[in-house]
Amino acid sequence: MIAEKMKPYLQNNSAIRAMFEEGKKMAAEFGADKVYDFSLGNPNVPAPESIKEAIKEILDQEDPVFVHGYMSNAGFPHVRRAIADNLNKRFGTKFSEENLIMTVGAGSGLNVCLKTLLDPGDEVIVFAPYFLEYGAYIRNYDGVLVEVEPETETFQLNIADFERKLSAKTKAVIINNPHNPTGVVYSEETIRRLAEVLERKQREYGHAVYLISDEPYRELVFDGASVPFITKYYDNTMVVYSYSKSLSLPGERIGYVVIPDEVEDSADTIAAATIANRISGCVNAPSLIQLAVARCADAEVDLGYYDRNRRALYEALTGFGFSCVKPEGAFYLWVKSPVPDEREFTEAAKKHRILMVPGTSFACPGYVRLAYCVSYETIQNSLPEFEKLAKEYF
Repeated sequence: MIAEKMKPYLQNNSAIRAMFEEGKKMAAEFGADKVYDFSLGNPNVPAPESIKEAIKEILDQEDPVFVHGYMSNAGFPHVRRAIADNLNKRFGTKFSEENLIMTVGAGSGLNVCLKTLLDPGDEVIVFAPYFLEYGAYIRNYDGVLVEVEPETETFQLNIADFERKLSAKTKAVIINNPHNPTGVVYSEETIRRLAEVLERKQREYGHAVYLISDEPYRELVFDGASVPFITKYYDNTMVVYSYSKSLSLPGERIGYVVIPDEVEDSADTIAAATIANRISGCVNAPSLIQLAVARCADAEVDLGYYDRNRRALYEALTGFGFSCVKPEGAFYLWVKSPVPDEREFTEAAKKHRILMVPGTSFACPGYVRLAYCVSYETIQNSLPEFEKLAKEYF
């Protein structure tokens, strides 16, 4: 018999993944070009050519024992140094390789941070709407998830409710910037206000409250938006990053955690996080892709591809009468449901072979998420169906 702790996961398996599987069945029935699947944030933009070339060169030129062998649980030192240098150049930070731990993507990075920090009963604050797997990660270490209510005018952080939800039991706070599912980029003013509250509450509680910044969409920003680099605003910050979105490498599972020297007891924290990386079962991040991203630290995907999709979908849907948050980052469109129960709306959309994810999957009912990291042809072909859907409500 399976563990009691796993039974709720069976009952509440990811709605996003379930929608993705349903899309595959619909594609087999109607044809892939007649199904408009906006469910999964699976990048459709090709990885930069430099990644492919780097992998070829590494396999042709490097010692196979080095390429495929064990290394420090934190990752290759020269890989961490290359990434630290890149961050320092771009953000004016002063990281060394000792401040970075290579991880199996951002999901693993978040688990490393939480395993390092949490004792049973410690509270972790998240801001709705949020990636629901945060709750699973927190429960992995017997932490307690605390939700902050959404601020639905702008979907910036709800600082007032955040301050109400903080308590002496709060050990960590997770933010995601640019934001999944809304596409919002948190402004510098928002980050400063967040940091001010955290600083004040740390003094009041007499212990550290850690800010974990989940940033897999950091490079995917539009219209001149700027993503504040969080370690410059609050000392007790850990940054979690993944190349899944920024370089279209979700299946490679490669990312890192940054733990700055300014973090309280940073040497012990870094050492504990390195051990957490090992004993979580990952041991170390995949060696070949570590070596490849180190050579491609400055590589970028074609943002114009996402921007064209973003503009086309946003302008069309608002033109049809839907209310949407205009996204500045990531590759998601957050649409207000025209009926109170957004699950009813997603079911109606399926009749038009449109797949989108209900807001309840992000602890924010009344909205739906569309991932526009699809082909431009999918966007264009879907618009007549969206128009028909709109006419059912407006």
